[in-house]
Amino acid sequence: MANILDQVARIADRFNEITEQMGDPTVAADFSRLNELDRERNEIEELAQTYQRYQEVVKQLEENRLLLEDGDAELRELAQMEIDSLAPEQQQLERTMKALLLPKDPNDDKNVIVEIRAGTGGDEAGLFAAELYRMYMRWAEAHKFKIEELSGNDTGLGGIKEVIFAVKGKGAFSKLKYESGVHRVQRVPVTENAGRIHTSAATVAVLPEADEIDVQVNDNDIRIDIFRSSGPGGQSVNTTDSAVRLTHIPSGIVISCQDEKSQLQNKLKAMRILRTRLYELEVQKSQDAMGTARRSQIGSGDRSEKIRTYNFPQNRVTDHRVNMTVYQLDMVMNGKLDEFIDELSSFDQAERLQAISVAIDE
Repeated sequence: MANILDQVARIADRFNEITEQMGDPTVAADFSRLNELDRERNEIEELAQTYQRYQEVVKQLEENRLLLEDGDAELRELAQMEIDSLAPEQQQLERTMKALLLPKDPNDDKNVIVEIRAGTGGDEAGLFAAELYRMYMRWAEAHKFKIEELSGNDTGLGGIKEVIFAVKGKGAFSKLKYESGVHRVQRVPVTENAGRIHTSAATVAVLPEADEIDVQVNDNDIRIDIFRSSGPGGQSVNTTDSAVRLTHIPSGIVISCQDEKSQLQNKLKAMRILRTRLYELEVQKSQDAMGTARRSQIGSGDRSEKIRTYNFPQNRVTDHRVNMTVYQLDMVMNGKLDEFIDELSSFDQAERLQAISVAIDE
């Protein structure tokens, strides 16, 4: 903890230094410099204030521990009461400072694009994929996030082969990023006459939505194909050529959108998905470890590569990454995901805190 406190102390000194600089008339006259300092100050303000309170608590604890040696019994009792109150606060402040030292994911505040695809299990996998889609829609509605479907491919039996949709709202990625991976379902399918439990799977990929400023797409790198929208079984749902297929030639990424009646609207949606995919590629190049982790989570959609299992007969949901099981599957499928999201977030934070502690101690 000593090394961590040294690092926090340096940041607190920097906070005081910036505050003093911002009071300098010369700096105040330089709008660009003032903005830069203000931005840096805001980033470390909470940590500096937490450290300030930590110092106060440590000082009060030291004073009260000295009072325990006093001959006055009443004074010793009051000192012990103060220690009993301050010691837990000191521990909480230490945890808070460690957490604030963690680098913030620059994508946390972004909107997200979620891709759900049916995996192993045929029609049952498609039905489960559709239920996952409804689960995330209900979760988003409960948290006042907006859902926008970008692309979909139905099975014609109430299920989906794949669906791509956006979840819009500040902090959407910070909440949903732990949902990436293979989701496995165990239940008796509606098509099963013998009552046997089947296992099926669907994949979920959660990507931060890229803005135009994040990814520059050269028009010359894109081939645009226009075709007629069609529904399940080839049934025409549109008499005009409004569906759009974008092929990004350098990467080979292909995006198709046909849900809108307007060719322009389909193209705009396809471009949003393309930018997000390209942004993800850039992140993978610069952070190989993160890219490898994501690929291992998504896998191929096979039932053995799972992060979470939904067992309908037992009303049970198990997240295998944190060994967490709840017997409220019905509530989970209605969007009650916060218990899992919070546990996964805490687990991720603890892992990163441990890594930082080791790095600082070294």
